[in-house]
Amino acid sequence: MEAGMNLLHDMGIQATHWLQEHFQGSQDWFLFISFAADLRNTFFVLFPTWFHFSESVGIRLIWVAVIGDWLNLVFKWILFGERPYWWVHETDYYSNTSAPDIQQFPLTCETGPGSPSGHAMGAAGVYYVMVTALLSTAMGKKQLRTLRYWVLWMVLWTGFWAVQVCVCLSRVFIAAHFPHQVIAGVISGMAVAKTFQHVRCIYHASLRRYLGITFFLFSFALGFYLLLRVLGVDLLWTLEKARRWCAHPEWVHIDTTPFASLLRNLGILFGLGLALNSHMYLESCRGEQGQQLPFRLGCIATSLLVLHLFDAFKPPSHMQLLFYVLSFCKSAAVPLATVSLIPYCISQLRATQDKKAV
Repeated sequence: MEAGMNLLHDMGIQATHWLQEHFQGSQDWFLFISFAADLRNTFFVLFPTWFHFSESVGIRLIWVAVIGDWLNLVFKWILFGERPYWWVHETDYYSNTSAPDIQQFPLTCETGPGSPSGHAMGAAGVYYVMVTALLSTAMGKKQLRTLRYWVLWMVLWTGFWAVQVCVCLSRVFIAAHFPHQVIAGVISGMAVAKTFQHVRCIYHASLRRYLGITFFLFSFALGFYLLLRVLGVDLLWTLEKARRWCAHPEWVHIDTTPFASLLRNLGILFGLGLALNSHMYLESCRGEQGQQLPFRLGCIATSLLVLHLFDAFKPPSHMQLLFYVLSFCKSAAVPLATVSLIPYCISQLRATQDKKAV
């Protein structure tokens, strides 16, 4: 088993070395792809845009991203996946020869286990939701598959796989993942998104259900962590490796730790539940104005601007507990602002202007 994994890891190291050697000039492109594939951009960019065009798609985006990333965390804790940037230094596989020289980048030194890739899993799930939503819209209510539909089908799925290939190559290039880890991530992400195509209860979930699911996800993850700690298994074993082998200590960020991503995602889900069950959402998005295109475009533009400014706030990282609490609150504020607060303010402003016009 160990010999097989060493061979698989060596093939991954060779792939990383080859990419870095032959595509050094594309370094900025690969770094951009890794940045763009982060789920933060799903929450701060894609969700506000999609929600105000199609609420069901926006809601499904959040559920697929949150549940997918939660499953990714559990898989990582179970599989104990290595990462290239530390494995190449610790393995004795190269004891009789020199190990390939692997370059590191600012986005390389993630602190969690490596399998499956969270970026690949998230990108696959989120883009699968968007592609299927666009194709469903193209078919219309009559479910007609015309020539125009098949042309769009070809374009969208080609684009989907192009994005997945870019994300996978990016993660391998920066030595954050082995090839088998990104492939596993793509397959897992598509499976989660496909599953949520058939889950209808998420569109009408009550606040109690949102609270219950958020509590369950947190309790399960924390309980699993504590159980393995009692059994002598340290699920944070990767933190020491990241700090030891990262070329620059400042590249090791607390927001890449398993509990940071867990609380970020649970904050998003909790905030979505609060927003969808608030009176501000019901009065604005569910009112007459909510069906008007200018209103929706105004909500999108304002949400993107406000969230961009809001994202500039970085919780202090010197105190872990405070960082986790503020990360949860910051994440919860994203859907609250997008779904209820901003639409409500815009609707009130438009209502005031209409009264003055009369």
